[in-house]
Amino acid sequence: MLRRMYLTASALAAALVLSACAAPQSLLPEPKRSIPVATAGQGQQVSVIAVDGRSSDVLGTRSGVANSTAEIRVNAHEIVPQLQAEAERAVHDMGFTPTAAPVEGAPSLTLTLKELNYLRGASQVVLPEAQLKGVIEVQAQNGGETYTGKYTSLRNQSFAVAPNKAANTSMVTELLSDALNRAFSDPALGQMLGK
Repeated sequence: MLRRMYLTASALAAALVLSACAAPQSLLPEPKRSIPVATAGQGQQVSVIAVDGRSSDVLGTRSGVANSTAEIRVNAHEIVPQLQAEAERAVHDMGFTPTAAPVEGAPSLTLTLKELNYLRGASQVVLPEAQLKGVIEVQAQNGGETYTGKYTSLRNQSFAVAPNKAANTSMVTELLSDALNRAFSDPALGQMLGK
């Protein structure tokens, strides 16, 4: 009897673990630029806009298997305001006055989230591995001239058990923060806006 109860409890625990692994995760990353930027402006207005250029909110699946129900997603309506705030903060720190509304004749900066992927690693190590990739494109326009830069952040993460929502949120936050750092450490952006 005791053995039957133990086997039943073990089966229920295993079912709960498997169902948790199959559950979708909707992440709420909060990326932040953490590096200083070069001053290039003197208070001029710069129109700033952030957009999601991805074809889907889905980054990948927790199992790495296509068509799995264990999708990992970052919704556009939640990540775009985060990127907008960071782009505005960077433009402000460069010495400009950011505005979300277009200003005729003023320079503009458009930040586009081009890619955000979460893939199962291909390495044949004992521990499973996730490969994360984030790509941000920033376009600065001023006086008929345009400068466009693409900034990629990559991360490989090994783990003993499938990461939970908090761990995945942390990894995606760090990935996007790194991409923002790469973008706004590019001095050509400030130079274009300050011409």
